[in-house]
Amino acid sequence: MTRPRVGVIANPAAGRDIRRLTGGASVVDNYAKRRVAECVLEGLTVAVDRAEAAFMPDRAGIARHAITESPPEVDASALEMPVESSAADTRTAAARFRDGADAVDVAIVLGGDGTTRDVSLEIGDVPIVSVSTGTNNVVPTPVDGTIAGVAAGLIASGVVSPDEATSRHGLVEARAETPTGERELTGLATLEVSSQSFVGTRALLDASDLRGGVVSRAHPGDIGLAAIAGSIEPVEPDEPGGVGLRLTDPADASRTVRAVLAPGVTATVGIEAVARLEWNEPVRFEIPDGVVGADGERELELTDATAEFAPVPDGPRLVDVDATLEAGARAGALEADRMPIEEDRENAE
Repeated sequence: MTRPRVGVIANPAAGRDIRRLTGGASVVDNYAKRRVAECVLEGLTVAVDRAEAAFMPDRAGIARHAITESPPEVDASALEMPVESSAADTRTAAARFRDGADAVDVAIVLGGDGTTRDVSLEIGDVPIVSVSTGTNNVVPTPVDGTIAGVAAGLIASGVVSPDEATSRHGLVEARAETPTGERELTGLATLEVSSQSFVGTRALLDASDLRGGVVSRAHPGDIGLAAIAGSIEPVEPDEPGGVGLRLTDPADASRTVRAVLAPGVTATVGIEAVARLEWNEPVRFEIPDGVVGADGERELELTDATAEFAPVPDGPRLVDVDATLEAGARAGALEADRMPIEEDRENAE
């Protein structure tokens, strides 16, 4: 019998930007990530009698320690892959988890929006349990690692169907025409235009720098551009399309909002224009000198450029942890005297 297989990605290179110094972003060090990863493996044992867990390897010991401390019911190991100690490791592991010999039934991602975005671009239709341990956390869920492990086990074992407990999140794509050619960038929740000339420390912390952008979701309880848009035109994560925004100086605006720009950073923002967008409906920005950011981090320096931003479908398949646990309980999978998963499968056949 094929055992349920779960992939775990915890990149120590994630969550090290300037917002931990200039704002109120939480500090999640590698020891904390290791403990969360260990809790994930313990959570798997609640719903699965035997499981496999494959870790993205790292040089900080997160995977190694979690594997060493894994419960006997979980066969944990690390992928055999080169380690660059960068976001490239996240993308490589996600691609390996997508198909082939290293494919998994579900992936657990420890990080923020940036890490979840990197996974989303490579992992295809594999369901993702996104656990918030990063800086800019619009998409990841602030859920205990043990609970995340329970949810992952329920889906990996087939007790809960991914169709019952996941939803498809959109993405935002930018295509910029520059004097030197076309540039592209993809965001998970947001793409922003900043008047800053350089990537620098990456973080978008000053509202006066923001010129606008497009978001795939919008809620006043989000962070950054998604919070600004959500104060005017809310969009649920699984709703089609997104919102386009053009911002201006609050003194010149007919409409302003107060929003959380980054953890510990609030701002009054002037709204020049706002529009609800359908899938693939573009918003054009002229960028004489500026930077395009993805999910709260400046990424792409542009000069004399014209950029089109658009929300696009077919983003990551995100697991609703609460819905998964509720479905598992209804199925009796959390009862202590349940049959082993292997026996369940044999009886079903």
